[in-house]
Amino acid sequence: MNVRVVLRGGLGFLVATELLIGCWALLFPRAFFAIPWVGMRMDYNEHLMLDYGALSLALSVVLIAAAVATTRFLVRIALGSYLVFAVAHLVIHARLLHHLTQAEGTSLMIALGAAVAIPAALFVLTSRMEDGHAA
Repeated sequence: MNVRVVLRGGLGFLVATELLIGCWALLFPRAFFAIPWVGMRMDYNEHLMLDYGALSLALSVVLIAAAVATTRFLVRIALGSYLVFAVAHLVIHARLLHHLTQAEGTSLMIALGAAVAIPAALFVLTSRMEDGHAA
């Protein structure tokens, strides 16, 4: 298995996800908030949606740099940054499931669990990299 190819593919997936979410939240904040997982039947907050969109786009910049350079240091920084957000996001939403139906809550936990598992697995793969590039 070529670790560099797997890491680039995984980082590319994370980039695509963050770009999609970031653009959606930044350009169409009310539509993004209307998703039950996002708004959770709470009052609309445009400022929160715009900030979230901007944050997602900022995170995508670090992920893009890691996918292009594919050095162990940069990949770990990018994945570590993503994981800080993803783990906190999972914990926050796990505490707010009462706003969702059981099906919505289950789907959300699966999606947010995957958002932790994918970068965590990629982070483990970085141990197979040399200091500069993938082995």
